[in-house]
Amino acid sequence: MKKFIVNLISGLRDIIYPKICLICREKLDEKCVDELVCFKCWAAIRKNTPPFCRCCGRSLNNRSLTENICCVCLKNPAHFDRAFAPCAYEGPIKDLIREFKYNNKDYLAATLSRLMSDFIREYDIPVNLLDLIIPIPLHPARLREREFNQAELLAKSIASSYKIMVSADNLVRHRYTRNQAELESQDRLVNVKDSFAVKTPKLFKGKNILLVDDVMTTGATSSEAALALKNAGANKVFVLTLAN
Repeated sequence: MKKFIVNLISGLRDIIYPKICLICREKLDEKCVDELVCFKCWAAIRKNTPPFCRCCGRSLNNRSLTENICCVCLKNPAHFDRAFAPCAYEGPIKDLIREFKYNNKDYLAATLSRLMSDFIREYDIPVNLLDLIIPIPLHPARLREREFNQAELLAKSIASSYKIMVSADNLVRHRYTRNQAELESQDRLVNVKDSFAVKTPKLFKGKNILLVDDVMTTGATSSEAALALKNAGANKVFVLTLAN
């Protein structure tokens, strides 16, 4: 009887307040993803496909194939060893990341991190060689403003899937910086310069590390974080973002 009443209340709630897609705002049906996104919007997420840039992981166009590196990375070499991202930062995934970061929808971490895990499996990324996963940290002031670090939620989900330890407190963002999205590409390099520090360098010495973030645009933030880790003695630093 209790189960019947719960189902009845749930059914009435769905009639009065039907679940809608976070992107297109249409009513969700049984094909939806995690009762959050309709199948049409989910299928419209553009995936990065080979050949990939050997540095940032973006899909290469024909003009970049001879060097196997994109023009952005050719112009500004990064301090990380290699980066990967399952999605191109446009369309539905851009909308979902915005909802995730700025509209307090931290529960989206589980759904979005699945795209990252699927990419790891599909392209056989050698996560078994990793010693630590580190989320790109927020400055304390921005963390208080947002109340959670989206990169840390993604990192913990990936770490749980592959049984790798997360280190979320040793790499810190000790200098407040402007939001990178507000800046031109060259200004982003200056904006994040010397903004990361390591509390206990010996914990990273000789380690292979995966940095995790939600988005990579120019790669300036990830590169600067990787530099701090390399200066602390890290062996290899890779980057995994949801989109680039």
